[in-house]
Amino acid sequence: MTTVGLVVNPRSGQGRGRGVGERTAAALRRRGVTVLDLTRDSAREARAAARRAVAHGLDALVVVGGDGMVNLGVNVVAETDVPLGVVAAGTGNDLARVLGLPRHDVERSVEVMLEAFEAGPRAVDLGSVGPPGYATRTWFAGVLSCGFDAAVNARANRMRWPRGAARYWFAILGELGSYRPYGYKVTTDDATWESSGTLVAVCNTSQFGGGIRIMPPARPDDGLLEVLVASGLPRHAILSVLPRVKVGRHLGHPACQVLATTSVTIEPIPRLGAPPPAAFADGEPVGPLPLHVTVHPGVLRVLAEGRGE
Repeated sequence: MTTVGLVVNPRSGQGRGRGVGERTAAALRRRGVTVLDLTRDSAREARAAARRAVAHGLDALVVVGGDGMVNLGVNVVAETDVPLGVVAAGTGNDLARVLGLPRHDVERSVEVMLEAFEAGPRAVDLGSVGPPGYATRTWFAGVLSCGFDAAVNARANRMRWPRGAARYWFAILGELGSYRPYGYKVTTDDATWESSGTLVAVCNTSQFGGGIRIMPPARPDDGLLEVLVASGLPRHAILSVLPRVKVGRHLGHPACQVLATTSVTIEPIPRLGAPPPAAFADGEPVGPLPLHVTVHPGVLRVLAEGRGE
């Protein structure tokens, strides 16, 4: 590996991202790697700079930050031969957890990237999501949320306190006050689920929200999406189920059902409940329903060793 593009989120890790990025660049250069700094003032500008650099030729694209930065990198290198390196420096770091990558350890992260580049990157599935019938799509590596979890994500993004993973749990409590079950139609390869619901999550990997094990069976390289649907629960029932979700023991709950598929369409059904919130993928906003999601096996190459989780 001789030339990499480096994109840093300076605000990741509660404001420590810039220093982590500088240490990453220094560690790469000590190992003889040429580093192109592609960090910009906004995610849109950084994404555009990274796409230009990939088009002109890079050995790898390296992102420094949390899952939002991983999502940026995924949307740049998907379906290319350029592998993605990750220096996990955010709060959640869910893809790093799933793939067994180091977290908050620059030197080890760089070592893993270089070793994986020599041994060969790991092929990982991605999901693509967009309005049905439209060619425009967004890539995601982890989980697409379009239920109560998406409403919580949106609220957490608006909050300035507390910092860290605790913000997500405070957002849950805040969102419960206005929650009403949503109306859904979920169509997979061979099944249709039409119901009032609390949650619909399309999972390429097993966790989100900083280690919440939303779908323990999901694997990022099995060519499938696992869709978790949960029927409309009252507020008190959500509170009782949440501790089970944290550790991945909710799948046996009567309200929960898992649908394995290669594609899924999620539509709002007003007669069955409230309008579902706008969806998020890898914690990043996607847009309102209806949405169509498809799995794309092995279209992302990640500088990771072993099989991770």
